[in-house]
Amino acid sequence: MTDIDSLPDDLVELKRQLLAERELTAKQAARLMYLEEQFRLAQQQRFGASSEGHPGQGELFNEAEKIVEVTQDESEQQDISYTRNRPKRKPLPKHLPREVIVHDIAQEDKICDGCQGELHKIGEDTSEKLEFIPAQVKVIEHVRPKYSCKACEQNGTCNQVKQAPVPPSVIPKGYATPSLLSQIITSKYQYGLPLYRQEAMFKQYGIELSRKTTADWMMRSADILQILYDRLRQHLLKQTVIYADETTIKVVGDNKFKSYMWLYATGADSPEGKLTGTDIPSIVLFDYHASRAGQCAVEYLDGYRGYLQVDGYAGYHTTQATLVGCWAHARRKFTDAKTAMGKHKSGKVEWALNHIQKLYRIEIQIKNKATDERLKIRQEKSLPLLKQFETWLIKSEQEVLPKTKLGEAIQYCLNQWVKLQRYTLDGHLRIDNNRAERAIKPFVIGRKAWLFSQTANGAHASAVLYSIIETAKTNGLTPFNYVMHLLTELSKPEPNIELLLPWNVKLS
Repeated sequence: MTDIDSLPDDLVELKRQLLAERELTAKQAARLMYLEEQFRLAQQQRFGASSEGHPGQGELFNEAEKIVEVTQDESEQQDISYTRNRPKRKPLPKHLPREVIVHDIAQEDKICDGCQGELHKIGEDTSEKLEFIPAQVKVIEHVRPKYSCKACEQNGTCNQVKQAPVPPSVIPKGYATPSLLSQIITSKYQYGLPLYRQEAMFKQYGIELSRKTTADWMMRSADILQILYDRLRQHLLKQTVIYADETTIKVVGDNKFKSYMWLYATGADSPEGKLTGTDIPSIVLFDYHASRAGQCAVEYLDGYRGYLQVDGYAGYHTTQATLVGCWAHARRKFTDAKTAMGKHKSGKVEWALNHIQKLYRIEIQIKNKATDERLKIRQEKSLPLLKQFETWLIKSEQEVLPKTKLGEAIQYCLNQWVKLQRYTLDGHLRIDNNRAERAIKPFVIGRKAWLFSQTANGAHASAVLYSIIETAKTNGLTPFNYVMHLLTELSKPEPNIELLLPWNVKLS
């Protein structure tokens, strides 16, 4: 507390000191608010529920118990509140092989107990049970008989020998078949099963399959699939819209602490998610670099001038594409601000989140409409809402401390504003970059299992293999069948690459 005797008698000097004291107090209050926000966010990140929607490593052990508990709780709530029709179990797929077992009564029991007349069949009850057949491993021996002429051998006139040519092999002189390679590839890149765990699984069948061998197979498989990857990239660069994102990857052989896996996607993330009135191929491509520099995107996009939908990372600004912002990222900033405020309510945060929700509500309404109609409705309904939001941002910038989470959210939107409203200019565009975020999530989840790549070449191979797997999934293909088909066809001379593209391929 300031000693009253130390205050100056001069009125001007007294005012100056009071103003300085008030400014210092405001700075301290802002600093305190900032530290409180950081503390609440740290608590949320450490102890709060994850938005990823996938069980952590610790939850794997009691996953079944948790699901049962939730189901029981839901059943109890339904009994108390109201009666709801129980969901019907989906029938097992018709394409699965079926073994029919008839449980009939004995022939002597097919007599009526009353009149002793013969019973006739009036119907039957059928129930289905799902049987699991463990994986089977077998050796395929390729035998090529040799033929020569006995007469010529006796006369010594010629030593001609005839034999069938060596059949095409995915890895010459190796014993890996397309099915084996596809199993290992999908186990790692689709289901996140590291090679050392697969090594242990094969040991159960008496097969010694070292990690060094399987790692080499992954590299060679990626080399074989590179030609298809390159063709997919050509198709991607022809599209009106590309979605991009990037995430870290640890590469032991690199000197840098962090390397990056870049992602480029187009189309929908599933056959059901396609926008009405569009015929855009669904492609997901990964690209490894030991850097996050914008030049990585520049080189990969190779002069692309269409729309590039991204987050606010400045590295994409060096590309020649027209950048489109992401409202999911903008909304996340305000959600973080709400979390940081804790119990302190803020009308501004709630207003912003509600206004963004209105924009998303329009997108839900126009999801199944044609491209031109989507554009028209956005121009009529979304643009006025965006104008209101811009006015609110400009006004709120003057009223909110810039270093608070709310201030950061407001500043982010203002900095990104031109890009954030650009989605209203074309019906092919989406309101956010969730397409890329969903596409990169399998890599992020898989990374938790295998943690790192040993070399840059291994990371490049992973980029190719992840690309083939994820592109197959977005096109409704079973990755195991697709990868096996690709390795079979690409091991043949002069394969037709266009017929192997996921939207053209015909799998038996």
